[in-house]
Amino acid sequence: MEIAVIIPAAGSSRRYQEGHAFGSPRSKLDEDLGGRPVLHRTVELFTKHDGVTHVIVAGPADAAAFEQFQSRHADKLGLFGVKMCRGGETHRYESVRNALALVPESATHIAVHDAARPCASLELIDRIFEAAAAGHKAVVPGVPVADTLKRVGGEVAARAEDPVAAILGADTSAAARAHVVIETVSREGMMAIQTPQMFEAGLFRRAYAQKNLESTDDAQLVERMGERVVVVQGESGNIKITRAADLTIARAILGVRPPVERDVLKRF
Repeated sequence: MEIAVIIPAAGSSRRYQEGHAFGSPRSKLDEDLGGRPVLHRTVELFTKHDGVTHVIVAGPADAAAFEQFQSRHADKLGLFGVKMCRGGETHRYESVRNALALVPESATHIAVHDAARPCASLELIDRIFEAAAAGHKAVVPGVPVADTLKRVGGEVAARAEDPVAAILGADTSAAARAHVVIETVSREGMMAIQTPQMFEAGLFRRAYAQKNLESTDDAQLVERMGERVVVVQGESGNIKITRAADLTIARAILGVRPPVERDVLKRF
């Protein structure tokens, strides 16, 4: 097999930045994870894998932002033969489609992995690659859903704001974002799907040749054509860093410490 890996990295990190008490201008992909940025940790999962031949990272769509992205990452990732391209302005599939244009025709399989999933193990990646080598044309990792699932509707109207809480500066916004439960959904047969997702190259190109590319993941595009997608065992530790607290969890999974902050008087 000749494997190409696409890593979409064009997201705005909005939810991650909102999770900080005072906001954060930093992208989650630039955060320190054991002395290296999150993005580099993720890319290294594949550049150090013997079975991977090509890695393409799709960065921000905006020209100026992409230039800054390259200045931060291109030198280091270029040493490992990683190619970069501009990603999509609005949708993830736009980033994948742009990166797909750089995948050589000689590639037999194409995998897509979230840039913010740096904790996937070598065993998980091998498991997916082995399933593809066994003849499965579309393979995704998944873990059984353990929590109760409820479908919800609109928000419940909050009571009038407590004037005392407002004076004290208490945050009442969380209570205002309550939703009405419509029904409890059976979790029988339900799986939470992760990445990397791997596809036979011809099948993947056909999936991205469709007119409607709206999807929650790449496997959905393959499903839409009536093709079979198989799920192999994922990992609970293969988390996606979405909010600020997830970075702490990722550090714990990888056994690395956060960077030591210098004393204020020593920063100048």
